[in-house]
Order: sequence, then C-alpha cells, then structure tokens
Amino acid sequence: MSENGHKEHPKYMHIFYWLAALTAIEVAVAIPEYATVLKAILLIGLACGKAILVANYFMHLKFEKKTLAIIVLTPFIICVFLVIMLMPDLTLDTRLDGIEKPAAEVTDTSAH
Repeated sequence: MSENGHKEHPKYMHIFYWLAALTAIEVAVAIPEYATVLKAILLIGLACGKAILVANYFMHLKFEKKTLAIIVLTPFIICVFLVIMLMPDLTLDTRLDGIEKPAAEVTDTSAH
C-alpha cells in the first residue's frame, strides 16, 4: 500500500512492454532450426512467463488471497506436468518409421 492507504496499481504499459518483449523472444526462438525438445522447452517457458504476467496484473490475481492462488496453480502444474511427460512421445523420431513417404511426382512433358 502507498502512504495514503490506497493499493498501488501496476503500470499496465510496463507490463505490456514486457509481454511484447517476451513475444519477440518467442518469435526469435521459433525461427531458427535446432533441437525440437530445446525449442519446445524454451517456448513453453516463455509462454508460462507471459501467462503469469497476465494473471498477476491484468486479472489482478496478485492482490488475491492465497486460496485463489492455489486454485489457479493446481491446474497449471498439472498441465505443465502432462506436457513434460508427453515430450518423449511427441519428439520421438522412431514413431514415423512405419510411414512411407509419398513418391515424387513424375511429370510427362512428351505427351503434350
């Protein structure tokens, strides 16, 4: 609280600039080609950071009781756990072994 007894409100434009910077970092992470697992972990981490900023400041959860924080964090933790547990299946290259790639199309130019 400030000196006059009012709660201090966050500077929304400051939070907006943080969100814009995190989005720019996400785009910079998504463009280059490197390990899928590393790219996924970085993008998930950045998205979680953005979600926390939005929840804390724009949804005003920063000023709520701890009980509401537990209610919000429980599904978040479960979601992160499930994504981490599914990462080996999603990034496994051997899952594509039984799939045949389509043959390159051959164009016959002599028929015309």
